Amino acid sequence: MLTPQQVSQYHQDGYLVLPGLFSADEVAAMKAELRRIQDIDTDHLVRERSGGMAKTIYRVHDAASPTASPLFRAAALSPRLLGSARQLLDDAALYIHHTKCNLKSAIDGSVWQWHQDYGAWKRDGIAEPHMTTALVMLDAATELNGCLYFIPGSQRLGYIESEMDDRTTAYRLWVVPKPDLLRIMEHSPEPVPILGRPGTVVFFHCNILHASGHNLSRHDRWHVYTVYNRSSNAPGEVPAPRPEYVRSVQSQALVMGGDEVLEAGRGG
Repeated sequence: MLTPQQVSQYHQDGYLVLPGLFSADEVAAMKAELRRIQDIDTDHLVRERSGGMAKTIYRVHDAASPTASPLFRAAALSPRLLGSARQLLDDAALYIHHTKCNLKSAIDGSVWQWHQDYGAWKRDGIAEPHMTTALVMLDAATELNGCLYFIPGSQRLGYIESEMDDRTTAYRLWVVPKPDLLRIMEHSPEPVPILGRPGTVVFFHCNILHASGHNLSRHDRWHVYTVYNRSSNAPGEVPAPRPEYVRSVQSQALVMGGDEVLEAGRGG
């Protein structure tokens, strides 16, 4: 349960860091699941251009997905994540737009350019930026291994028209154009590195400007993102929609689970 002060801080800064929300045993189990899933041959998984290692895995929460994991579904439905998301979005009827696991491998893990997540989700047909993402750190996040950076309060600028970058990495991303970004940075607080130990959770607004650097360290940096949206804000019809694994149209309200995610993940 978040305090009123934490909810207020989230709305002010656009993000909220919650250390120690998942235990070492829970983190170890999640990492074991990702090691299993990254060997699956599926379009739900994007690989690095160099080496062919997994960069991003989608839809681990959905039992109908080839990348399905009961453990990640249990975590997504737990009060720690779903309960907090309900508070931050001020709505009990939420669904999961998608789950995304970013696996920044040691030395090879590549950058994510400056962007707003809503830059893609608006094009998915989602009318309003009433969405929040729960990031679970499975490895320590450091500046050397490519941690996330936020521009505090930038979500209050609203949606910024974005452009497609299909050159920088193997992942196509809607990014904020450089002239707009430089102008915003000139009048904003300095970007903040989001550091933390394994088990830390970070909630962040879909319009906050964020990026992450190359992993220059000898350590992997694995993060799992669960994106919550109001059921009333489900995507509408758009031409040539993206696949279901990145744009869920299953918007039925989630039922809260329990906090025994390891037991639930084993089918207990």
